[in-house]
Amino acid sequence: MSKTQKIEILDREIALQTRNKEDYICITDIARYKNSDRTDDLIRNWLRNRNTIEFLGIWEHLNNPDFKPVEFDGFKKQAGLNSFTLTPKQWIEKTGAIGIFSKAGRYGGTYAHKDIAFEFASWISVEFKLYLIKEFQRLKEEDFKQLGWDIKRNLAKINYRIHTDAIKENLVPPELTPQQINLVYATEADVLNMALFGMTAKDWRENNRGKKGNIRDYANVSHLVCLSNLENLNALFINEDLAQKDRLIKLNAIAIQQMKLLIDDHGIRKLEGGE
Repeated sequence: MSKTQKIEILDREIALQTRNKEDYICITDIARYKNSDRTDDLIRNWLRNRNTIEFLGIWEHLNNPDFKPVEFDGFKKQAGLNSFTLTPKQWIEKTGAIGIFSKAGRYGGTYAHKDIAFEFASWISVEFKLYLIKEFQRLKEEDFKQLGWDIKRNLAKINYRIHTDAIKENLVPPELTPQQINLVYATEADVLNMALFGMTAKDWRENNRGKKGNIRDYANVSHLVCLSNLENLNALFINEDLAQKDRLIKLNAIAIQQMKLLIDDHGIRKLEGGE
C-alpha cells in the first residue's frame, strides 16, 4: 500500500509516495515550478531527450530485472530526432519500466523514483533541485526519528503485556476484586517507577501539578529503552518468586547501570536529536 506525503519547495507543494519501500516524487508537481499549464509537455520533452533515455535505461538495468532491453534500444536510437516523441505511459508499457509510474485521482500525476526525480529537477531548475534534495533529506530524518519512537512504543507495549501477564499469573489471586487487581498492577508499576525514576507516579503528580499525563509520558528515549528492559526483568523476577523489596533493589541497580550506558550511546543520542 502506497503512502503519500507532501513537502514544500519554493512555495510549491510536492507529493511523495512510497511504493515497494522505495521513495517516488511527483515530477508533475516539479514541472509546475517552471510552467503550471504545460506540465505534461515538459515531461514529454524531457523524456525525448537522448541523455534522459540513456539515464533511464541505465537506472532500469540496475534496478529492474524485468526491464526490456530491446525496446529500450529502439527508443535510444530515435531519441533526439525531431520526429521522436515519448510519453510516460509509452515508456512504461513498452519497456516494463518501474522507475516511473502515473497515478490518477487525488495526488495524481507522474511519479518518478527519487533518483530519477532529482535528475528531472536538474533539467527544470538546478536551484529547485538543491532545495528539493535538502527538504527530502529533512523529511527522511524526521521519518527516521518517528520510526525510532514507534519501535520503542511497540516494544514498550509488548513488554508491558509480558509484565502484566506475569503479575496476573503470580501475584493476583483469583478471589481479588477488579479494584484490588488494579491496585496490584499500580503497585508493580511503581516498582519500575521507583527503580528507574526514583519516585512513584503519585510523587511525580504532586511535584508536577501543572503537567498532563504521567511520569512515563515525559521519559526520553533512554528511559523508554531502559523501562522496556526493566519490565522484562521484573516479569522474570516475579516468576522466580522474588520478593518485591528484593526485586526493587535489583531493578534499581540494573537501571543505574543501563542508564549510564544508554546516555553515552551514539544511536540513542541520534534518536533523541542530540546529534
